[in-house]
Amino acid sequence: MTISTNDMVRPGAVRDRLDAHFRLWLGDVPRPGEARLVVHPGRAEPGWDGVIRPIQGVIGPDGGVLAVSPAVAGAFAGLAAEAVFAAAEAPDGTDRLSDVLGMPVAYGMPTFRWSEAATTLPEVGTWVEPDHPRIPAWLRPFNGGVLVAFDRAGRYMAGVGLKRHNEMAREIAVGTDMGYRGRGLATKLVAQAARAILAAGEVPIYQHGPGNAASARVAEATGFPDRGWRMLEIHPDRSGPIRG
Repeated sequence: MTISTNDMVRPGAVRDRLDAHFRLWLGDVPRPGEARLVVHPGRAEPGWDGVIRPIQGVIGPDGGVLAVSPAVAGAFAGLAAEAVFAAAEAPDGTDRLSDVLGMPVAYGMPTFRWSEAATTLPEVGTWVEPDHPRIPAWLRPFNGGVLVAFDRAGRYMAGVGLKRHNEMAREIAVGTDMGYRGRGLATKLVAQAARAILAAGEVPIYQHGPGNAASARVAEATGFPDRGWRMLEIHPDRSGPIRG
């Protein structure tokens, strides 16, 4: 896979792309001063990895949207989205959410970031197919591109996998082999991937757990500022993949 890295982007275009992503992903865009609950058929569709995530949302300074699939909408009847977000943000969030929804749940609430102007750094990665023989297993499921740094002997050092959520957004995941850490490879790869996503007419997204200081440093160094947004993902049966 090859993506151009010409990163000239019209001012305001990236936020337009993000809003388009929100409409596809959550069924609506956040609006200042409110958090809203949306029953969205898209939450019943498999995600980038084939997994259905029935309850997802974002909340930040511009408001919040909590999208639920029709299959679980009954559990939210009469509930305000603000109450669900507030329960998730409480120190005992799992218990609070379980009480609010009347069912046992598991959830994640990572920091949600996007880039409008990725940092210009040396490009150390090569775009490869996900079945490339020299990449680790964790990179193989990604559906939006795989960017890898190899050493001079062709050994894997670090890689980025892109989650293509829809035609407007790709989310970046990065990992470095233990023996190659401390060289800035993750930072360079994330910046390279973000520039490519912007050039492709999409918005690059980066998420990490609130306590993951190393991942936060990579985000800040590559043009993904913390704008005060969080993503919420709830799994009613405790069986789904939880981020961060």
